[in-house]
Amino acid sequence: MRTLFIAGNWKMNPGTAEAAISLAEAVKAGVGASADVRVALCPPAVFLNRIDHVLEGSPIGLGGQNMYWKPEGAFTGETSGAMLVDAGCTHVILGHSERRHGMGETDAQVNAKLHAALAVQLIPIVCIGETKDERLADQTEDVLQGQLTGSLAGLSSEQMAGVVLAYEPVWAIGTGLTATPEQAQNAHAFIRGWLSEQFGPATAARVVVQYGGSVKPDNAAELLACPDIDGALVGGASLKAADFLGIINAARDVTAKGKA
Repeated sequence: MRTLFIAGNWKMNPGTAEAAISLAEAVKAGVGASADVRVALCPPAVFLNRIDHVLEGSPIGLGGQNMYWKPEGAFTGETSGAMLVDAGCTHVILGHSERRHGMGETDAQVNAKLHAALAVQLIPIVCIGETKDERLADQTEDVLQGQLTGSLAGLSSEQMAGVVLAYEPVWAIGTGLTATPEQAQNAHAFIRGWLSEQFGPATAARVVVQYGGSVKPDNAAELLACPDIDGALVGGASLKAADFLGIINAARDVTAKGKA
């Protein structure tokens, strides 16, 4: 079984460094020194240095929420991969639906960022997923295939094995709606099958594919028990330490029991 990976995407929250530090401290205390489940926190860029200090001595990784594909230059408002590394980051989220659909980010741009992230040894979390209209039109697999093909272009099998994917149905992000375990597993199985065709079964078996979309402590265990779901990219529930730790504990329980 692949090691389950729970990552918290804080988005543009919380409002102050003091609140961000308190949240990170609470998560660190709850996680402890155990590394049976992978955990990462992805705060706003302005808090990265502060949170890096909080997480010192902890197995919890630190992630950026975005990055630019150029290493330096006249790109106002952007952050390079090297800057994220300097701030203590080990991970970076790429192609989140709020950037794809809200800010017009393309598969080609996600792909450029992915190659730039790998060049500085950041672990990318590449997000893919369909909208509600696309699911209702039975286009989920077509959309996923297009995003996978464009976002992951030019990767070797070795590189692909180190990339994390996050399947996030757009209609379930921040809406309170959650894909059923069957819906989520079907999408994850399709992704795994595509990876096997493109990169070979051995690589496909190594790639961690998270689920994201209104994951909460009360639905996490059922989702994480699905054979092809390897963790969760958590939004709103990651802003409350008790909720986020509840999801981590669900992952620990699944790890201890194993999957059917």
